[in-house]
Amino acid sequence: MSYGTSLADMYRQVGVYSGRILKGAKPADLPVQQPARFNLVINTAAAKALGLTIPESFLLRADEVIE
Repeated sequence: MSYGTSLADMYRQVGVYSGRILKGAKPADLPVQQPARFNLVINTAAAKALGLTIPESFLLRADEVIE
């Protein structure tokens, strides 16, 4: 399983931040950004090989399931 920030969303935030800096904002004056979107990826093949059972609720909420 992998749970982390969405890379696409993170790159978008970097672009917005960079745009503000290029328009003259001082980096020290910009607020600290926190991730707003996260991705959950589950590898069911690896879980089966390890003898783990993944609850159905996890599989339904996952952004990606690797079988």
